[in-house]
Amino acid sequence: MPNSLAQSTSPYLLQHADNPVDWYEWGEEAFALAKSLDRPILLSVGYAACHWCHVMAHESFEDPVTAAYMNDHFVNVKVDREERPDVDAVYMQATQAMTGHGGWPMTCVLTPEGEPFFAGTYFPPEPRHGMPALTQILQALAEAWRTRRADVLGASREAVAHLQTRTPIAGAAVDATALDAAVDVLAKQFDGTAGGFGDAPKFPPTMVLEFLLRQHARTGDARAIAMVRRTADSMARGGLYDQLGGGFARYSVDRFWRVPHFEKMLYDNAQLLRFYLQLGSEPSHAERVARETADFLLAELATPEGGFASALDADSADEQGEVHEGTFYVWKPEQLVDVLGPEDGVWAAALLSVTPEGTFEHGSSTLQLPADPDDVGRWADVRARLLAARAHRSRPARDDKVVAAWNGLAIRALAEASVLLDDDRYGAAAVNAARLLVDVHGATTDAFVRTSRDGVAGRSAAVLEDHGCVAEAFVAVLGITGDAVWLDRARTLLDRALAHFADGEGGWFDTADDAERLVVRPQDPSDNAHPSGASAVISALVAFAAVTGEHRYRDAAEAGLARLSTLVERAPRFAGWSMAAAELMLAGPAEVAVVGADGPDRRALHQAALRLSGAVVVAGEPGLDIPLFRDRSEVDGRPAAYVCRDFVCELPVTEPRSLGRPAG
Repeated sequence: MPNSLAQSTSPYLLQHADNPVDWYEWGEEAFALAKSLDRPILLSVGYAACHWCHVMAHESFEDPVTAAYMNDHFVNVKVDREERPDVDAVYMQATQAMTGHGGWPMTCVLTPEGEPFFAGTYFPPEPRHGMPALTQILQALAEAWRTRRADVLGASREAVAHLQTRTPIAGAAVDATALDAAVDVLAKQFDGTAGGFGDAPKFPPTMVLEFLLRQHARTGDARAIAMVRRTADSMARGGLYDQLGGGFARYSVDRFWRVPHFEKMLYDNAQLLRFYLQLGSEPSHAERVARETADFLLAELATPEGGFASALDADSADEQGEVHEGTFYVWKPEQLVDVLGPEDGVWAAALLSVTPEGTFEHGSSTLQLPADPDDVGRWADVRARLLAARAHRSRPARDDKVVAAWNGLAIRALAEASVLLDDDRYGAAAVNAARLLVDVHGATTDAFVRTSRDGVAGRSAAVLEDHGCVAEAFVAVLGITGDAVWLDRARTLLDRALAHFADGEGGWFDTADDAERLVVRPQDPSDNAHPSGASAVISALVAFAAVTGEHRYRDAAEAGLARLSTLVERAPRFAGWSMAAAELMLAGPAEVAVVGADGPDRRALHQAALRLSGAVVVAGEPGLDIPLFRDRSEVDGRPAAYVCRDFVCELPVTEPRSLGRPAG
């Protein structure tokens, strides 16, 4: 019989609806039950595309004996971290404080008031590799709850006190000196051979790379552009990138980007699409990678309702029906020959680094493209045939919930791709997703929710990153549609962020003042795989201020950025998007109005404007009712671009090659 998760809208929770564990969703029902039964809460946090979450579920949560013990001694709560990032953040902080590390699946045990007294990650079904079995831990915790209650409650109170401690932050300007010093730190951590920073595992450092692009545009620092180009080339040529279907995996398990952890996340691919668009023609395959990634978003992650799904799983079944990580993506030499024939099969194996020994597991290899093919036409034919053959394999599962913030990242990237790649499909997809966020998620109301599925809104309130990413997405939609309603919608989101998330010291909490109260109100300004709420809002405020000329939004961005100065100084790898926003402010930013009737001439100007570093661009018809277009018209009947920066405006230009040149 299904448990209460069967009523959830989260694909991750639905994966556990048939477990023998009597799972509950996070909420009043579970906490009230724990109080009435006088039991601790076992909190399990994960997400649908998490490989080790699946492993622990299969080993322990599907086991009747383990489930029976859990049901008899705990109230068991499942949380989708992507749906409830606030809950995840609070207990991940506790896990890291108690154990020195974190990750998913996350396993915490709480008092009925939600106070943690034990935390960890994956636990095996029997003792293994120095780890205790899950059942051993549960038995010890249940015994402690029964016989040493005072000690347990004391430990939980200490944990909450630690979580509630806020370190005073002395705000300082994140100026050119601070940003240039951050490049010095990054250069010391850079892997000059393989690209990226540090050692394995390696995650795409997309936000840091965007910062380095902007810093190089300001300073000409050769180190910055070298780090960008080396990393961009290595990621796109390695197994991290899907050489057949486009799109990037979540991270590489090795230093050289050869073997990925095969899950594909919307937030990674949205950010990487935009990054490769910014690269232009260096490296030479950047535009191809951008186009293939945009096509991947439309082909694999677009939902029937107009939004974008969260992720594709890492696991799928092989020909024998056994589920393994990466099965859908990896190849053996003989499989290439079976599909392509002897001549093309051998040629493809050499081109794609498919070896008899294998670069992955069980003699299989990830597909890499260490060098461009000597015959582009032959490669196109081979790629198409391999892609067609792969389509007959068992596909990875898709987490089809729509997350507002990550859709915001995709909307902005696709809006820019529609212009830079001259493909209206991308722009139409961006607008449709933006409409879904308005119509289903309630983005312009006080009832803005973070997720939806199958066109049905979820119950979790939008958090700070949702407001920031979606606001900037709406500015991007304004940029390609010339429809002023999107500016009004962005204003609504930013005004709510400033009114309901502010911490009173220039920064922001990650949850609103009217959101559910947790044991601590989360506030984490550091970027991780996607922008933090703080950096997302700062970036959106800068873009909005550029279009409207309203100084209070720029002032709020500067105050928020000053709160992050210590993070920029000490850990720039986790402040990439904040530093990119700071570079945008140092660049002005350039405020560009491309005025004229839609057509080839306006599009050419629009493309050139988007190539400017540190630019906020809006294209539209004369008379568009926004401040950026006031008193601006075509020049001699031709579309014109007006560029202003730091209160100084250049003469309008009608030729794309003239954009960026000083007036006169």
